[in-house]
Amino acid sequence: MRSSREGALLTVAAIRRGKGKRVTEVLFNERQQIFRLPSGKARSLISNRLRAASRTKSPVKALLNPLQGTVRQIAVPSEAERMEFRATRTILERPAKSIRINVDELDPTRFNIVGRYLKWPIFRLCKRVMPDYGTAKDVFDFCAAQSCALPGPPTVSPCIPFQYVIDGCYARAHQMRKIIENRFGYCCEKVFSFALGDDRLAVRADKWGGCCVTWWYHVAPLVRVRIKILSVSVEVAMVIDPGMFNKPVLLTTWLMAQENASCSPDARVTMYSIQAGSAYGPANGSGTAFTTDPTYTDTNATLIQYSGLTTCS
Repeated sequence: MRSSREGALLTVAAIRRGKGKRVTEVLFNERQQIFRLPSGKARSLISNRLRAASRTKSPVKALLNPLQGTVRQIAVPSEAERMEFRATRTILERPAKSIRINVDELDPTRFNIVGRYLKWPIFRLCKRVMPDYGTAKDVFDFCAAQSCALPGPPTVSPCIPFQYVIDGCYARAHQMRKIIENRFGYCCEKVFSFALGDDRLAVRADKWGGCCVTWWYHVAPLVRVRIKILSVSVEVAMVIDPGMFNKPVLLTTWLMAQENASCSPDARVTMYSIQAGSAYGPANGSGTAFTTDPTYTDTNATLIQYSGLTTCS
């Protein structure tokens, strides 16, 4: 089942007003799920506190209902809570740029080729790329085998809650990044997708019951893999995302899957960005700053918190 009650200290990424003047949705940097404001008297108080926190860039104490996708309560944290939150929040230095895209215009035969189309400077920092697709599939299968939905203890602990794709991609991606780099010894970057303005990322969770899931951002490990095309060896960008797929997929496939119009008429990837593997989650609503989790403290806590939850009720 999905969680119906979740409390946390969060920062406001953006506030959405929909087609009217009233605040209708809020995005939090620490959650990929989009949350609606409640109706009735509580809306005004929650809206005012969210707008104040957004102006001052201060965290809020949020009580959420992920099952309904709603905000139940927003409170002002104490000064001690704010100081502790800021002390543990590490920002990624010199993040890579983020690029606006039109997924419909992407050419899969060109876009995925590293060095020809994908010329991200971050790729220069590591040359230990995967030698073939078989290696990428082995890495994918190992990561997928750490799923909390499978019986028996995983090889790596905590287990990875791929079955709860409504949120927690940041923790799942960071745990997989550690596996890819430390256990297999290959490069691992992170790819972020964003839905800005009135857009939203929308996918159908076919592996977990077939319900629709919407996010304002998503992140997964990106690996570079050598393949042969007509006897020519090229490096391609592939994504490891067992929450969405059963095998490694090309970057274009991963992006296109997040524009499922049958799940939302506003499904659109507004922007994407490839960051260092140390990037954890967004630090603002524009997708230009990122947090890190070098000690895996938030990663482990999130994996454990979501380990027993599922996506589709």
